[in-house]
Amino acid sequence: MPETPYPVTESLTLVGREVAGVLDRLARDNMQALDALATLLTEAPRVFVLGAGRSGLALSMTAMRLMHLGLTVHVVGEVTAPAIGAGDLLLTASGSGTTHTIVRAAELATDAGATVAAISTAAASPLADLAAVVVVVPAAGKQDRSGEASAQYAGSLFEQSVVLLGDALFHALWMRSGASADELWPRHANLE
Repeated sequence: MPETPYPVTESLTLVGREVAGVLDRLARDNMQALDALATLLTEAPRVFVLGAGRSGLALSMTAMRLMHLGLTVHVVGEVTAPAIGAGDLLLTASGSGTTHTIVRAAELATDAGATVAAISTAAASPLADLAAVVVVVPAAGKQDRSGEASAQYAGSLFEQSVVLLGDALFHALWMRSGASADELWPRHANLE
């Protein structure tokens, strides 16, 4: 008799439970940092987003939503991204806060007079040291395979949290703007 495969519904329940727990702790423990990040996003003349791998994909989703609000946003590494400058914001995501390319970009950004914000699992790291604001996501780092902070693979819980944090930032800024969905809609892509 064939063995019953692990049910997807069980994984879905696990992911939902872990994400809900992290988001509750994220909101409770980062209130000031989250509000400070929202302020940085609205005050910067331009926002640049940078993350490696799945964290970068998560921030690309945030970049799109911020563009829908009317912010000038660039994804670092895209061929149309200009040079960062004084007053701009570099929004980064790195679970460890040690990803060399992201730390180096943060150094270059601060040298250019830009402000750095970091989303990370590490409150103390080279990236956090460069950041004006650090939002600490209480999730397992990519290298943590202990199963204690998350039963999911690698940095999955962190990356999921980055997506939802980006959506929450967008939603808060949208509500603060007073703009209707119809007013944002003309910025939505129409070459799909």
